[in-house]
Amino acid sequence: MKDFIIPWDDRDMGTPAKEGKPVSLTIDGFEVTVPEGTSVMRAAAEAGLDIPKLCASDNLEAWGSCRLCVVEIEGRRGTPASCTTPVHPGMVVHTQSQKVKKIRRGVMELYISDHPLDCLTCAANGDCELQDQAGAVGLRDVRYTPGRNHYDRSGAGTLAQGDARARAPQMDLGNPDYIPADDSNPYFTYDPSKCILCNRCVRACDEVQGTFALTIEGRGFDARVSAGMSTDDFLSSDCVSCGACVQACPTATLQEKSVIEMGTPERSVVTTCAYCGVGCSFKAELQGDQLVRMVPYKHGKANRGHSCVKGRFAYGYAEHSDRILSPMIRDRIDEPWREVGWDEALSFAATKMRGLQEDYGRRSIGVITSSRCTNEETFLVQKLARGVFGNNNTDTCARVCHSPTGYGLGQTYGTSAGTQDFDSVEHSDVVMVIGANPTDGHPVFASRLKKRLRQGAKLIVVDPRRIDLVRSAHIEASHHLALRPGTNVAVVTAMAHVIVNEGLTDDAFIAERCDDASFADYMEFVRDPRHAPEAVESLTGVPAADLRQAARLYAKGGNGAIYYGLGVTEHSQGSTTVIGIANLAMLTGNIGRAGVGVNPLRGQNNVQGSCDMGSFPHELPGYRHVKSPETRGIFERLWGVEIDHEPGLRIPNMLDAAVEGTFKGLYCQGEDILQSDPDTKHVAAGLAAMECVIVHDLFLNETSNYAHVFLPGSTFLEKDGTFTNAERRINRVRKVMAPKARYADWEVTQLLAQAMGADWNYTHPSQIMDEIAATTPSFSGVSYEKLEEMGSVQWPCNDASPDGMPMMHVDGFVRGKGRFIVTEYVATDERTGPRFPLLLTTGRILSQYNVGAQTRRTGNIAWHAEDLLEIHPHDAENRGVNDGDFVRLASRSGETTLRAKITDRVSPGVVYTTFHHPDTQANVITTDYSDWATNCPEYKVTAVQVSPSNGPSDWQEDYASQARQARRILPAAE
Repeated sequence: MKDFIIPWDDRDMGTPAKEGKPVSLTIDGFEVTVPEGTSVMRAAAEAGLDIPKLCASDNLEAWGSCRLCVVEIEGRRGTPASCTTPVHPGMVVHTQSQKVKKIRRGVMELYISDHPLDCLTCAANGDCELQDQAGAVGLRDVRYTPGRNHYDRSGAGTLAQGDARARAPQMDLGNPDYIPADDSNPYFTYDPSKCILCNRCVRACDEVQGTFALTIEGRGFDARVSAGMSTDDFLSSDCVSCGACVQACPTATLQEKSVIEMGTPERSVVTTCAYCGVGCSFKAELQGDQLVRMVPYKHGKANRGHSCVKGRFAYGYAEHSDRILSPMIRDRIDEPWREVGWDEALSFAATKMRGLQEDYGRRSIGVITSSRCTNEETFLVQKLARGVFGNNNTDTCARVCHSPTGYGLGQTYGTSAGTQDFDSVEHSDVVMVIGANPTDGHPVFASRLKKRLRQGAKLIVVDPRRIDLVRSAHIEASHHLALRPGTNVAVVTAMAHVIVNEGLTDDAFIAERCDDASFADYMEFVRDPRHAPEAVESLTGVPAADLRQAARLYAKGGNGAIYYGLGVTEHSQGSTTVIGIANLAMLTGNIGRAGVGVNPLRGQNNVQGSCDMGSFPHELPGYRHVKSPETRGIFERLWGVEIDHEPGLRIPNMLDAAVEGTFKGLYCQGEDILQSDPDTKHVAAGLAAMECVIVHDLFLNETSNYAHVFLPGSTFLEKDGTFTNAERRINRVRKVMAPKARYADWEVTQLLAQAMGADWNYTHPSQIMDEIAATTPSFSGVSYEKLEEMGSVQWPCNDASPDGMPMMHVDGFVRGKGRFIVTEYVATDERTGPRFPLLLTTGRILSQYNVGAQTRRTGNIAWHAEDLLEIHPHDAENRGVNDGDFVRLASRSGETTLRAKITDRVSPGVVYTTFHHPDTQANVITTDYSDWATNCPEYKVTAVQVSPSNGPSDWQEDYASQARQARRILPAAE
């Protein structure tokens, strides 16, 4: 397997890059020109001259504590640290004089005097900066006699016991200054005996991650890194296990357990994370074909070298014993599975599906694509429906999360995606986060946002729950509008009312960039006193004064950016709220430049891509309606088939039709609709009514309980392709290891198509991307060659924008003039009452991902072993519920049980839970209400009652019993 050749300089340049006018200087006789403000250390690195360093790293601000990087500068006394010394014109620097060499050896000698010399058996051997720099400075001996130290557990090398300052927890050791390693974290260890107090881990936690979980405890000889209080370890502390500290550590003090167990990696492949929509780039580092660790790639344009606990560490599911690696079939869902060969499984599936079409008609079968699969795989699945099944019955899990984004932004701006890149947040002055929880759902973006907030940007949070961004270490929101679930439209329209009536609009922008007629209609609507904050306060629960101040801040605070998530889209008025957000940005002129925009935070890694690829039943790739003869003609000529001009069925329509007896067969790739879709009982009924359900996935998931064919899937580590993230960035996914089940997912779909008679002959995903480019205008300039050259590209990438478009709507909207649309608030049909007086809203947690199929099979289970119900102390007391009690959570749709967590994060009258664990099945509670425009389910507003319980509900027990029956696998034949 050939490594991906990194086309950029991957060295650590010591200090961050600066922008400024050019400055020329001389370093060791070489003339160097760098931007003003650049450090001498970085200038030397630019000239190819490496100055020894330990405390410096180019993703951290200069610190100057290790004194290993000293240099001599003509005309200046002493030997300043090169990392903290900025260049100036005409400066003459000497980095290798005898004087600085002697100082560096002396400094290194001091470090080594209190460091274990177990290099041959150390986990960092060959990957240790201390080891490397000792060699670089020419250290060959340590003159100091053994004395007090932190590394000798026995105490044999210490001074008299009476001279040591004892530490009570270590009194059983011979050396009271020795601190045992902390192995509490599932993924890395902390060994204080190897710490050199460079501060890089603490600074990475502060500057890069923004959690401020680490400190230096004690002074002088007693100083050591601490993860919190004296009773805290790395698991119980505020550490979020993003890995920034591990990556920053120059020794084996903080070290991945995988490296300790498997050894130092020897090669790397750059690929893209398969979790959230941030789309982080990683170097997958391997020994042979065995993955040792994932290291965030410093040239990744979405993550800029940072990561979260999921992308950095939670890849172990790829090797989990639960993975199904052989195809399986059965005639009925009450039978056990039979393992068969690929040919038999595909023939069985193809015969079943063709038979259903013969018996029930061409439109009796369909497909569901996945936002976890690549663009190329998703393109082939919708092509299977249209080009092989002969219908448009294709839908995707993207519809149940962000389809209102596509509709709302398409109607107002003319394109169905966010307007900015993630770098844009660095230029924001005011940020409004509405219906999103970035620290849990999009943590790498959240770290960049928090950094900007620490620099002085203002924050408005619109959320019924007090998320971490409202108040955490070193940041606090200017306003938290804790609205009642389901009232997003009323709050957004009230903000617009304030902006319009107080004359805070950007009239020049509106006159130049927006449609006059739609603006006039909208102004008449939004000026109405019924939209005033005072008029809607009783409805929304947001104090009028707070709402007015937030509106003023957004309108007049400088560059205003809006970031939103599923708390906006997963409502019966999700599309209306997206339109309202788009209206706000146009009213204030916050579109078309850095630091502003309307930015959906996509939930899964390829939500944007699955939409782009034509996964919806009414749209071909590129968001073009199937009723367009011109668009159909493009695909018909290339595919050699006739495409149905009638839109197909969405997932809810498929399930309804199945219950009615007209929809009979489903190919479901990488999606678990029984756990992720609303109204679980209805989903189960629909699946049970089908005669052939094909599940193509990694594990026997909840949907597979009702399946007749199981086709093993491949992880992102086992395939080539592309993902498109929330900023429209198309990133390469590169094969790190061979597919464990023989085929990549795109190959499985092709084999199924071939079994059904299609003449498909792709040999590599690049050929599929070529077909996408040939048929989809926004992708016409995309190719694997371009992605290799540029690293990534943001669509549209075509003749008009050959290198992509990081920022949309700069000189004009895609649709021409921006369109204002009236956003009338319509209350959801889901109402509270005497039987169900509370409102349930749902969300995610940092350590888990979506339905948990991947993260539950990793060490992340240590942080979230079960779904919990957050309930306010007032509501808990009224119901006799204590923290940790089992409670019954019931709605008009169903009931389940889970443990209660009493917290004031939620307001009285609101409860909250996650949906990561199938034994809870939170979606048995949610209703079938959905967005008026897109059928996106209303997960965020369900009327419920909470009462004490003593264990699982009858439904949970019945479900668990059915699942056990459905997952039986016959022993393989001898």
